[in-house]
Parts: sequence; structure tokens; C-alpha cells
Amino acid sequence: MTGVLAALFAGIDRVLPDAAALRREIHAFPHLGGDEMPTRDMFTEAAPWLDWSPVAGTGGWARLGPDGASVALRAELDALPMTEDTGVEWSSERRGIMHACGHDVHLAALWAVLQAARSVELPTGLVALLQPREEVSPTGAGDVVSSGLLDDEDIEAMIGVHVQPLVARGVVSTGAGAVNAAFDAFTITVHGRGGHGAYPHNALDPITVLASIITGLSELTAQQIDPTQPTVVSVGQVVGGTAPNVIASSATCHGTIRTFSSSIRDHLHEAIPRLAEGIAFARGAAVAVDFQRGGPALVNDFDLVARVDSVLGSVDVPVAPVPFRSCGSDDFAEYGQVVPSVMCFAGTGGADGIGLHHPRFLPGRDALPLVARTYAAAYVAAAGKVGREASD
Repeated sequence: MTGVLAALFAGIDRVLPDAAALRREIHAFPHLGGDEMPTRDMFTEAAPWLDWSPVAGTGGWARLGPDGASVALRAELDALPMTEDTGVEWSSERRGIMHACGHDVHLAALWAVLQAARSVELPTGLVALLQPREEVSPTGAGDVVSSGLLDDEDIEAMIGVHVQPLVARGVVSTGAGAVNAAFDAFTITVHGRGGHGAYPHNALDPITVLASIITGLSELTAQQIDPTQPTVVSVGQVVGGTAPNVIASSATCHGTIRTFSSSIRDHLHEAIPRLAEGIAFARGAAVAVDFQRGGPALVNDFDLVARVDSVLGSVDVPVAPVPFRSCGSDDFAEYGQVVPSVMCFAGTGGADGIGLHHPRFLPGRDALPLVARTYAAAYVAAAGKVGREASD
């Protein structure tokens, strides 16, 4: 395996200029989830030596290496509905759409690995997965799993790499167990009685009722959840009213829930409606609470993490001594429900403090080789695990 990894690293180094050019092209022409075919086609046209097949609608996959058990490397296709403010010459040419989560880097890094692998005798099959709709629901990962691809290609391990500005530049964090939270969305609508702002006693203001509910939501995690269990309930959008002197007839808020514990997740699905209904009843209003259940917590396989960390250490790629964990979420978690998986966070942290999903987020030049080498190292680590289990 040492020789395979050395050959992959050497091949990656040779093609980095071309990979950087592909990254800039992908970045300049981003597409939102559900509309990623142009991005997929841009990638596959840059790798014509592979036999590409569609998956999950706008996604794609290809395989190289021997038949039998395989390891999949996943990169995401979609961008975000944001206006870029980086100022680089290759900024997005599609106003209101931007690669602000590093998916352009992941794709270009995966391309570099595939290019390098052309001249390497791979020990295990390698499946390149271009996954759509990581940023929107229904997520692409769930559709990839339900497509049967993992069974059809005998995928026995899944690798993801994601740039992360909260990890020190040049450092890779893996971490066994849960590293990202499960996510759910909720909508709360309060129905009151509209009227003139000068005569509030003749109306029933839904906005004040909703404000009390939102305040109560912040108290749920403080008073009902074990403080040692990471849990987040956030309201990100409030909609209500049409004019300063008009009391609205209804008001709505939209929020998100992030949990690592399934029991806490279930508790909040019961507690939030109970809270909202109690406050609305006390004010004489009606309320409706709706949930959109999202994906599970992202859990890294213990044995696979140990192998990845060992391989990274053997090639002098620094591994974070304290694993990065956050209440962020990623649909990569769906793969971990089916096969051993590991998400590696490639550190891009710097002094600017600009994070993911920011209009000025732009990983530096060193992010691309770090992500590519992490993909390669993780593939070799997983191939060793898959090969050992096959021989057993």
C-alpha cells in the first residue's frame, strides 16, 4: 500500500495545475441543487477515459480498478444561492449562485486523484461519486443509497473530504463517532385576529404570540436537555405583517434543530408543539407546527478512522489531536447508515475568520492538494480494510 500511495501522491502533484484550472472553471459556473448537470458534464468531459453513468438524477459515477469490493470517493456538485464577494477574476458568472462551501475544491481534488490513478495498479476498485443536492432536500445522498449503486458496485467503504475553516490550515481532522449533527426543519404558524394597530384590544396579535414562542424555544434546550449533549434549536426566518399600523391575522417562523442523540431528537419533536400550543392557548390564538425530518447524525466508523489517521500520519499529513465536531450537518451521513464511512475535514483556517456559506469564502491554493492527498490516503486506508476483510 505504501507504493500505491506514493504513486498516487506523485500523480496528484503532476496534475495539480490542471486540477486548479478545473476548480476555477467549476467555481465560475456554479449550479444549484437539482440543476447540476452542467457541472457534472464539465467534470466528466474532463475525465473522458472513464465510463460515466448517471445517478440520483443529476449526479454521476464511474469505476476504475479491479472488480469486486470497492471504495467510493464522494464529491458534491451543487452550489449555494448566494452572491459572491471574493473579487477574484474567476468569481461566479452566475449572479446569485456561488460555490461558498468548497464543493468546487472537492470536485477538482477528486479529478486529480482519478487522473493520478490512471497510471497506478489499484489494489481495490475505486468508485468516483459526483453527488448532487447536498445543500437541499430531498438530499442527493439518500437517492444514491436508494438507487442500489452501493450494492451493485460492492461499495464497502465510503470516503468524504470537506474543507473546514474551523480546522487549522493544513491539518486534517477525522474523529471516530458522531462528528456532525442530525438535522430537522420546523415551521410554526400562529393564527390570530387582524385589525388596526391603534385598536389592539379589538384584535389578537399573532406576532406577539409568536415572539413568546420563539423565546420559549431558546429555553427548551437550556431547561430540558442535558447540557453535555450538543443540541441546537434556532429560528432563522420570521414572516408576519404587511404594514406598521396593521395587526396581522397570522405570523410564521422557520427554524432548524440539530441533535446528536436520537432520543433528544424525538423529545424535541414532542416538546416544540407542546410549547407552542400552550403559549398560543394561553393567549387565545391557534397554532400549527410542522416538521421536515432531515438526515441522521454523521457517524465516522471507528476502525476506518484509525486506519485513515495512521496512513495520513505515515505521509506527514498532520492529524488534528482533538477531532473537529460541530452541529453542522451533511447528507454524507446517509452512507454511514449502510457502509463504514469517514468524513475527513481538511483544514483551511486562517486569520480572516471567514467561514463556510459566507460570500467571501474562498479556500486558498493549498486547499486543493490537501483535499486530493486526503482522498488518496483515505482510499488506501479503506482499501486495506476492505482487502483484509475479503481475505478473511
